[in-house]
Amino acid sequence: MEDKKIDVNRLETILNKTIDEIKKSKSQLFEIVQDTRTEKEKLLQRLAVVQQEIKEIISKVDQLDKEYYHARKKLSEFSKNFKVYSEGEIQKSYEEAYQFQVQLFLAREREMQFKNNRNDLQLRLKSIDLTIERAENLVAQVGVIFDYLTKEMIKIPEVIESANLKQMFGLKIIQAQEEERKRVARDIHDGPAQSMANIVLRTEIAERLLNNQQIDLAILELKDLKAMIRQSLVDVRQIIFDLRPMALDDLGLLPTLRKFLPEMANRVGLKTNLAFKGRERRLPMGMEVAIFRLIQEIVNNVIKHAKATKVKVNVEYRDGHIKVVVQDDGVGFEKEEVMKKKKNFGLIGMKERIQLLEGECEIDSKRNIGTTIHITVPIKEGGENNSESTG
Repeated sequence: MEDKKIDVNRLETILNKTIDEIKKSKSQLFEIVQDTRTEKEKLLQRLAVVQQEIKEIISKVDQLDKEYYHARKKLSEFSKNFKVYSEGEIQKSYEEAYQFQVQLFLAREREMQFKNNRNDLQLRLKSIDLTIERAENLVAQVGVIFDYLTKEMIKIPEVIESANLKQMFGLKIIQAQEEERKRVARDIHDGPAQSMANIVLRTEIAERLLNNQQIDLAILELKDLKAMIRQSLVDVRQIIFDLRPMALDDLGLLPTLRKFLPEMANRVGLKTNLAFKGRERRLPMGMEVAIFRLIQEIVNNVIKHAKATKVKVNVEYRDGHIKVVVQDDGVGFEKEEVMKKKKNFGLIGMKERIQLLEGECEIDSKRNIGTTIHITVPIKEGGENNSESTG
C-alpha cells in the first residue's frame, strides 16, 4: 500500500511539471495565432489598397493607349504629307508620340508590378491561413491535455485504480467538448469575424469612392455591404442555435427538433423526417438537452460519414421512458468490426453518455443499406444534474 502512495506522489510531481510546460506552450501558441491574425489583417488592408491601385492604373493605361494611338495616327498623316506641314510641326508630333509611348510603357510596367504585388499578397494570405489553422489545431490539442490534467489530478488515486477504458472515455468526452469549442471558434472566425473585417475594408473603399465623387460605384459597394451584413447575421444566429437552441428552453425537445431537422436538411441537401408517438410533454431540462445533443450528434455523423440521402427520426414518449430511433440510408458499416477495433470513439462515447443517463443503445448497421440507432432513456424527474452534464 505504501508503494502505491509513493507511485501516486511521483505521478503528481511529474504531472505538475508537465502541466506547467503545457501551460507555457499553450500561451506561446496563442500568441503565435494572435500575431498571425494581426499580420493577416495588415495583408488584407494592403491587398485592398493594391487592388484599388490596379484599378486606377488599368484606367490610366487605357487612356494612354488611346492617346498614343491618336498621336501615331497624327504622325503618320504628317509623314504622308510632309510637304504640307512644317518641319517644326512634324518634330512636335514625333515628340508627342514618343512621350505617350514612354508614359504608356511606364504605366504598363507599374500595372505589372501592382499585379505581381497582388499575387504575392494573395499567396502570403493563403500561407497565413494555413498557419493559423495549424496553430489553432495545436492550441485545441494542448488545451485538451491541459484541461484534462488539471481537472483530473485530484482524482489520481481513483484514476489509477479505474479501468483503462474509463480513462479513455473521460478523455474523449473532454476532447469532444474541446473540439466543439474549436468548431465554434472557427465558425466565428471564418464567418462573422471575417465578414466584419471585410466590411471595414469595403466601407473604407466606399468612403474613398464617395470622396472621389464616384457615386454609382459607392452605391454598388454599399449594396454589397448590406448583403454581407445580412449574411453575417444569419451566420451568428446559426452559431447561437448550435451552441444552445433557445427553442429548447422555451418550447422543449420536439419543437426544437421540428426546427432543427428542416434547417439541417436545407443546409446540406438531406431529406429528413420526424415522427412522434405518445403524449407530448416537457421533460426535465437536462434530459431534453442531453437527448437533443445525442440526436444532433447522430445526424451530424450521418452527414459526415454515411453518404445518406435521407434520415428518419422517430421519438416516442412512453410511461417512464423515452425512445428515440434514428435511421439513415447511407453506406453503413460492420458494427462488430468497428467496436472491436475501438477506433470509432464517436460510437463508443455516445454509448457511454447513454449509460450515464441509465439508458440503453442498440446499433443495427449493414453495408450499403444503412444504419439504425435505437436509444431508450428512463425519464427521471429528479435527474436534472446528471442529465445536464452529458449535454
